[in-house]
Amino acid sequence: MRGFAEQLLHSFDRPHVGIPPGPVGGPAAWIPASLHDTWSEQLTMPQVDELHRAVIHAARSRRPIAALTASDIPLPSFEACFARWRAELTAGRGFVLVHGFPVHGWTPFENEVACWGLGLHLGEPGAQNVEGDLLGHVTDAGPDLSHADERLYKTNRAIRFHCDAADVVGLLCRSTSATGGASRLVSSVTVYNALLAAEPDLAHHLFDQFLLDARQPEGSAVPYVPVQPACFDGERLRTFMHLDYFESVERHDGVVLDDLTRRTLRSWEAIAERPDLHLDMQLGPGDVQLVSNHTVVHARTAYEDDPSAPRDLLRLWLSLDR
Repeated sequence: MRGFAEQLLHSFDRPHVGIPPGPVGGPAAWIPASLHDTWSEQLTMPQVDELHRAVIHAARSRRPIAALTASDIPLPSFEACFARWRAELTAGRGFVLVHGFPVHGWTPFENEVACWGLGLHLGEPGAQNVEGDLLGHVTDAGPDLSHADERLYKTNRAIRFHCDAADVVGLLCRSTSATGGASRLVSSVTVYNALLAAEPDLAHHLFDQFLLDARQPEGSAVPYVPVQPACFDGERLRTFMHLDYFESVERHDGVVLDDLTRRTLRSWEAIAERPDLHLDMQLGPGDVQLVSNHTVVHARTAYEDDPSAPRDLLRLWLSLDR
C-alpha cells in the first residue's frame, strides 16, 4: 500500500512524448450516445452469496482493514469480472458501474471489508490524505467545514469536474441522498478533441504546467504543486483536471492565473458541461462505481440529505499496472 506522498507521485508519473498531432481516438474517446447502456452490470446471486460469505468471514477476524489481504477475502467467481473491469479501466471507456452489493445486510465494518476486498483484487489501494486514510467516507460533515482549505467531498455542495490522485477511484454506495447528488462523468479525451477543434491554442496549453491548490491551511510548507494537465505517450492521452483547485490556487499570496490558463479552464469546462458529452448516473445502495482518473473526469451535483439516513459512500484510491 502506498503512502500519500508516494500515491501522488505515482498518479502524476504519466509518460509524455509531446503534443499529439491531431485528435486522439480509441474507446476512451466516447460520448454517451455511443455507449448504448453497456456500462453497467448486475452481480449474479451466486456472486452475491460468495461475496457475502467472504466478507463475513474476514470481518469476524476483527483484524484492521489494512491488515487484510486478497487471500483473506477470496472471490474466485469474480476473477473474470476483475480482469474485464481492469481492462475497461486501463484500455477501454474508463468506467464501470456494478449493481448488487448487499450493503444493507452488512454492518458498517463489513461494508468497509467488502470495499477493501474489491480494491485488493483490482489493484493496490493507496492513502487518500496526509493522515493515511485508506478508505474515505464521502458524506456531508456539516457547516463547520466552510473554510478555504476544506475538502469538497466532505460537503453536500456541487463539485465541478475533477480527477483524484490515483489511477482509479472506486465508490461503494451505502446510502444515497434524498435529492440530487448525481455522479457526472465525461471523457477527458473527448473534451480535449472538442477543445482542439475549437481553440487549438487552449488545447495545447494543457501540456504546460498549471498550479494545483494543495488545499492545505495557509502557511503550510506545500501550498500548491505544479501539474501538467495532459500527457501523451504516443498512443494514449492521460489527463489530470481539477477545475476547483486549479482556480482556488489564487488564494495563495503571489499566485494569479494568467489569461491563457483562465480561458483554457473556462473553455474546457464549457465543453465538459455539454449535455451531449457527459453522462449522469444516480448511485443507489449497493452500487459500485469504478472510474479511471486518466481518461474520465467526474463531477457531482449538489444534494440534500434525509437527516435520518444521510448519503454515505465509501471511497478507494487504487493504483493499477499501467
